[in-house]
Amino acid sequence: QVQLVESGGGSVQFGGSLRLSCTASGNIFSIYAMGWYRQAPGNQRELVASITYQDKTNYTESVKGRFTITRGNAKNTVYLQMSSLKPEDTAVYYCNADGLTTVGGDSRDYWGQGTQVTVSS
Repeated sequence: QVQLVESGGGSVQFGGSLRLSCTASGNIFSIYAMGWYRQAPGNQRELVASITYQDKTNYTESVKGRFTITRGNAKNTVYLQMSSLKPEDTAVYYCNADGLTTVGGDSRDYWGQGTQVTVSS
């Protein structure tokens, strides 16, 4: 059984930093890409950043230059370093594994349980 476990959320003041971590565990054969999405109250879930198995990254415009996504050496861990945080970054952040293929051959997306990030002004 595959699980994505996130950590690192919390509360910071405007301009502060946080680092989110997510590790995928289970009978994993490969993962095409991992990423972070966020959802603020009343809003749709949106992509924040993603990184492929070839380390190609993609960021939503509002976080470019402030957030950095990286993957661990084992490729089943992803980090999101968030700096210069703003109140509008406040949301629940969800880890996503895109195109995760298990040892058994099944392939689909997986989601973490979400971690709250709150930025106060």
